[in-house]
Amino acid sequence: MNQKVKSINNSIKNKIFTIRGTQVMLDRDLAVLYKTDTRTLKQAVNRNIKKFPSDFLYKLNDNDIELMVSQIVIPSKSHLGGALPYAFTEQGVAMLASVLHTDMAIKVSIQIIRAFVQMRSFLSQNAEIFIRLQRLEDYKELSSKQLNRLLKALEDKTLKPKQGIFYDGQIFDAYKFVNKIIKFA
Repeated sequence: MNQKVKSINNSIKNKIFTIRGTQVMLDRDLAVLYKTDTRTLKQAVNRNIKKFPSDFLYKLNDNDIELMVSQIVIPSKSHLGGALPYAFTEQGVAMLASVLHTDMAIKVSIQIIRAFVQMRSFLSQNAEIFIRLQRLEDYKELSSKQLNRLLKALEDKTLKPKQGIFYDGQIFDAYKFVNKIIKFA
């Protein structure tokens, strides 16, 4: 694979997001790859909307966009422009090439579908690693909470131990006691 194709594949992979548990590409990113504007792409889709069932294409809502902003997928809502964007699944990308009717759309769609396949393969091959990483993060969070609780308890001077030997409200110091016995002996 030559350097140009590798570069294109990497730029495509960077534009595939997981939204609502599905890997998708946004209309604006596809428009750039197809060398058209977003308006033209949306018009072609709207003219052929019957070719795009809900598992091929869906419109993002405000919650999806807020989630993308919070996860730093996009810098802000204004980054997407005025209208809510379309999200195309792998099948939607394949159908989009047939709607746009250009050689460029066909070539780019083939590369995009290959990128989807590579990402799906990567995720399935590394599923065990992702599970273990999640368990490790959960354990770290639990340990951190327990450590913070312990440190707060140690710093709290008002707490008195529930067990121990007390003399006049003070904790008995065994070292001092043994010292006194030795001095008197």
